[in-house]
Amino acid sequence: MPLDIHEERILILDFGSQYTQLIARRIRQAGVYCEIHPFNMDEQAIKSFAPKAIILSGGPETVTASNTPRVPSVVFKAGCPVLGICYGMQVMAQQLGGHVTSAVKNEFGYARVRVDTPCRLLQQIRDHTENDGSSSLDVWMSHGDKVTALPPGFTCSASTSSCPIAAMANDKHQFYGLQFHPEVTHTKQGYHIIERFVTDIAGCKKLWTAQNIIDDAINNIRDQVGSNKVLLGLSGGVDSSVVAALIHKAIGHQLTCVFVDNGLLRLNEADQVKQMFADNIGINLIQVNAEDNFLQRLTDVDDPEKKRKIIGETFIEVFDETAERRGDIKFLAQGTIYPDIIESAASTTGKAHVIKSHHNVGGLPKTMKMQLVEPLKELFKDEVRSIGIALGLPDEIVYRHPFPGPGLGVRIPGKVTKAYTSILRQADAIFIDELRQAGWYEKVSQAFAVFLPVKSVGVVGDKRRYAYVVSLRAVETVDFMTARWAHLPYDLLATISARIINEIDQVSRVTYDISDKPPATIEWE
Repeated sequence: MPLDIHEERILILDFGSQYTQLIARRIRQAGVYCEIHPFNMDEQAIKSFAPKAIILSGGPETVTASNTPRVPSVVFKAGCPVLGICYGMQVMAQQLGGHVTSAVKNEFGYARVRVDTPCRLLQQIRDHTENDGSSSLDVWMSHGDKVTALPPGFTCSASTSSCPIAAMANDKHQFYGLQFHPEVTHTKQGYHIIERFVTDIAGCKKLWTAQNIIDDAINNIRDQVGSNKVLLGLSGGVDSSVVAALIHKAIGHQLTCVFVDNGLLRLNEADQVKQMFADNIGINLIQVNAEDNFLQRLTDVDDPEKKRKIIGETFIEVFDETAERRGDIKFLAQGTIYPDIIESAASTTGKAHVIKSHHNVGGLPKTMKMQLVEPLKELFKDEVRSIGIALGLPDEIVYRHPFPGPGLGVRIPGKVTKAYTSILRQADAIFIDELRQAGWYEKVSQAFAVFLPVKSVGVVGDKRRYAYVVSLRAVETVDFMTARWAHLPYDLLATISARIINEIDQVSRVTYDISDKPPATIEWE
C-alpha cells in the first residue's frame, strides 16, 4: 500500500489572520500535513477530519464583543491538543472560563517574553538566559486585547511588562495559548515552538517530505489520468516546470507540453524554454505563436481583472484547439499553487476577500473541454522549489524568478499594446542582466520592470525627451504571501537606470518600487 502522507494531519481554524497561511507553512516545514478551514467549520466535519491537533489562528476581531467568532465546542472535546495563537488564545480563554479585556497599551512589533513557568510547549526553548536563570524569547506581538484571568486548570507560562499573561498552558489536557505569533520569522524560536507542538505534543510523524510528496503526486497522477494523454501549458517558470517533470516522471510520453508565445513574454523566452525542456529533458514540446490573437483581444482593455480573465480564456482556447488537432487529449495540466487559489478566494474556506484573480484560477471558462490536473495546488512556492530540487531539475529552472501567467500583461497598468510590450521587454532584460552581473539575482526572490503608460519630461544629449516611465520592482520573500522590498545598492540602481534610459529611446525616467506585501501585492496588477 502506498504511504498516506495526509493520514496524520493538523487542522487550522482560521479566524481571519493575515498570518494564517504562515502557520500552515511552519507546520509543513516541520514535516506534517495540515489544512486550513474556517472557524465555523461544521462540527461533524471536524470529527470526520480526525485531526491529531487543532490550531486556532489569530484574527482582527475582539473577543470582548458578543457577536464575534467563537470556537466550535467540539474542538475542546475532541481529545487532541489545541493551540490558540493571539485571538485564538483569547477566544480559548474566554470560552473555557477565563477573562479577556481590551488592553490599555497595545503591542505591535518586537517584544521580549519572559518564560515564567515552563510548560511542555516552551520547555528548554529560549533565546536568552536572564540574570536570575529564567529564559526569555524574542517574539512578534500584534494585539489589542489580552487575557487577564486564566481559565480553570491553566497556568501562566510567559509574560511581558504590558501583558502579564503572554502564554498559558494546561498540560493535562494539552491546551496551550500564545499571545505572540510563533508563525512569523520575527519570532526567532517560532519554528521550534510549532515543531514541538505538532511532533512532540501531538505525536505526528514527519511524513510531509519532498520525496513523499513526489511519490504521492505521481500515484495520484497515474490514478487520475490512466492511459489518457495530458496537455500542459508550459511557461518555463518553476511551477509549470515542476509539474512537467512530475507528470513526465509519472506517465512519460503521455504528456505533451505546449508553450504559447502570447506576445507577453520576456526577451528570448521561447528559445530558453525550448532549450531547457525539449533539448535537455526530452519532453514533447509544441510551440504556438499566438501573439496577434492575444493582443487583439486585449485591445482597449484597461481593467486588470478583465485582462487576466481574457488572457486565461485565450490560453484555454489555444490549449483546446491544440488538443482537438491531436484528437486524443482529455486532460489539461497546470502549475496552480496554493497562493494562486488563496488570492483568487477559491480556497475551501470561501472566506477570503478577492485580492486578484489568477488566470489559471479565475479565468477558466465553464465550457473548457479538458479535465484539470493540478498536482501542486496544495503547495507553497518554497515547497514547489524543494520538489524541483528533489526531481533533479537544474538550478536555472528551480531558482528562476517567478513570471506570472498573464506575463507582461499585468506589468503594464491599463491598456496593453505591442509597442508597450516591446519597451518593457527591453527594460526588464537590462534589469535582470545587471542584477546577475552584480550577484543580486540570487539574493532577491523576484525582480522585474513595470511599464507605466505616462510620459515625463527628460533631457538626453542636451535635447528634450518626452517619454515613458519604467518602474523597477525587486522583493525578498519565502512564501510569496508576504514580501519585503529588496534594498538594492544605490550604485546598482543608478547603473540600471542609466542603461535603460540610454538604451531605450522611449523611456525618460526610471523609478524604484519600495512597497512591501502587504499592503501592496508583488505584481502591479
